[in-house]
Amino acid sequence: MVRAAYLFSGQGQQFEGMGMDLYESEPAYRTLVDDASKILNQDFSKQEVIGNPDNLQLSIVILSLGVERILRNEKITPYEFLGLSLGEYSALIAAGSFSMQDGLKVVADRGQYMAEAGQKHPGQMVAVLNATQDVMEQAMVAARKLGEVYPANYNTPKQTVFGGNASGIAEFIRLLKAAGVKRVVPLKMSVASHTPFMKSASVQLAQRLRDVKVNQPNVTVISNTIKSEFTAENIKQTLVDQLVNPTHFTDCLAMVENSPIDCLVEIGPGKALSGFAKKTLKNKDLPIFNVYDVETLQKLRNYLLDQEG
Repeated sequence: MVRAAYLFSGQGQQFEGMGMDLYESEPAYRTLVDDASKILNQDFSKQEVIGNPDNLQLSIVILSLGVERILRNEKITPYEFLGLSLGEYSALIAAGSFSMQDGLKVVADRGQYMAEAGQKHPGQMVAVLNATQDVMEQAMVAARKLGEVYPANYNTPKQTVFGGNASGIAEFIRLLKAAGVKRVVPLKMSVASHTPFMKSASVQLAQRLRDVKVNQPNVTVISNTIKSEFTAENIKQTLVDQLVNPTHFTDCLAMVENSPIDCLVEIGPGKALSGFAKKTLKNKDLPIFNVYDVETLQKLRNYLLDQEG
């Protein structure tokens, strides 16, 4: 058996028709999607449902859970789970901390809370590449004279995402470029996730989680917020804190790299997390896969066959 760490995708890499080829060809995936559709009273095998902006977070989580369900029938053992932001919900549901019914309904409500918070406090996000911590810190502090700017995601040693309001982000970008930073990339986000702009959403989420049953994860799940394992005792508060505090994916990847694993598998749309891993991990020989459709699933299956042989 191959031991793997699973990386569960967050938002930003979604694509039209995601998961539909897996639904047609993989019975385990189809069963998962059909069960989720019954829970949510929507048919997540249909593009008009998957592509509905109101269903974005749910569509990503359902794709991720469907792929994880397929892998349960493969010769691969999940040793650890690590998700980025929304991906932590996929990881916790997959690890049995939430029932699928509770988990999906919480994800649906979380998305609504975040949208409402974004309407009250419109935000922007920007990725800063190849800048030192000192330069970013100085620019952030100076930009706060004109607006709000906060660190949101520590993705790799060379990529940090910041969120804030329009005036703060504009001044932050200007100051970074004046300091010689060449790559500052505005992100297509209407909310400033993982910043104080999500305070009202975190308050609503705390209330929503109060009566939800949680269990100890049956696979180790590492939190980006506290940079340690989720437990039955800390899950609710950590997810509440997650909305208003930065993620530390780089540090969590370092924890995963020190584990006795044979490969990394990103589960969910896109290649962002596997890309972060390739740029961050010291062990350049560690096989890294991403699975989100039939083609990428087959690549992983071919690797597993080679290991078996």
